Amino acid sequence: MAQTLTQTDLHLPGQDHVYHGKVRDVYFLKDGRIVMVATDRISAFDVVLPEGIPYKGQVLNQIATYFLEATKDIVPNWLISSPDPMVSLGRRCKPFRVEMVIRGYLTGSAWRAYRAGERTLCGVELPEGMKENEAFASPIITPTTKEDEGHDENISKDEIIRTGLVSKEDYEQLEAYTYALFRRGQEMARERGLILVDTKYEFGKGEDGTIYLIDEIHTPDSSRYFYAEGYEERFQKGEEQKQLSKEFVRQWLIKHGFQGRAGEVIPTMTPEYCREVSDRYIELYELVTGRPFVKEPTDDLTSRIERNLLAALS
Repeated sequence: MAQTLTQTDLHLPGQDHVYHGKVRDVYFLKDGRIVMVATDRISAFDVVLPEGIPYKGQVLNQIATYFLEATKDIVPNWLISSPDPMVSLGRRCKPFRVEMVIRGYLTGSAWRAYRAGERTLCGVELPEGMKENEAFASPIITPTTKEDEGHDENISKDEIIRTGLVSKEDYEQLEAYTYALFRRGQEMARERGLILVDTKYEFGKGEDGTIYLIDEIHTPDSSRYFYAEGYEERFQKGEEQKQLSKEFVRQWLIKHGFQGRAGEVIPTMTPEYCREVSDRYIELYELVTGRPFVKEPTDDLTSRIERNLLAALS
């Protein structure tokens, strides 16, 4: 099986400090740039799982690069270049402490809450009588807090503004960007025979006060896709949708008794299961981009990344 990159310890010229996230490692440079390495780690229920997924980092980074380039006419983004298949180089921004989650369909955690009787989600009133995977009349924004550790929490627009997490002016701009990005993402998915069901966007401010789109967009870690073909038939029959997202990992964990709660044990991820997850990620890359996925050599990932980064930074 291909080697995976589950941790990094790079030493870059002008390096200030490093932040190790659930999936990405971010290196901050003194000149105002950042280096973001998409590792092969995988997380679910805000827990990093013990095994890496082959080629996952490459898939995430290359999908994000593809969509950042395709949406820069809507909102400026942080990306400068991608010097390695698993790495992005960009401008440093001060992140807003909220994630803009937007949903076109009632599914996933929103459906689980709805099924349990909840009819208000992040301040948004939901109508009675909806079914799993049903489209909303129009997309809804259900923001969450952005936590460095632990679980992100649902929060309403009113709470965000009242508590000063984001100013009213900035939040309304984030809303406008979120709706526009989601429309573009849905249009691009439709051209590929897919439905962009829900996703999240993160934004930050540059030193000049400009709002930038940051992090990844429209990847399987941040988004859910259904296959358009057969959607309506499956929905009418109440069947599960054929989908490309990380939800199948969550469902596998739930089936094996794990949802990130205290005392629960992460089930064993066999090499065969990791290859299956890798294949699903690669399938999504090829479907959403229309490009064949080229597996880069994995025999010495750290050396390759350092070599490509040093060439870009010099």
